[in-house]
Amino acid sequence: MPFANFKTPEGALSKAQKAEIVHRTTAMFAEYFGDGVRPHTMVLIEEVEDGGYGRADEVYEIPEAYRAKP
Repeated sequence: MPFANFKTPEGALSKAQKAEIVHRTTAMFAEYFGDGVRPHTMVLIEEVEDGGYGRADEVYEIPEAYRAKP
């Protein structure tokens, strides 16, 4: 079973963007492994709350300008 795990900042993606990631990732796996993997493909999108991750030794919070618009 193909499995993809995306971790994104909380609020960075809209519901529609998450759905697009699921569809495009599933299509990519089907392209590589054949259409038979489609019903068995798992795509997990995990949202990490602000302050729950870091980069370059700094705790990161997503700027308001980069948050998904409702």
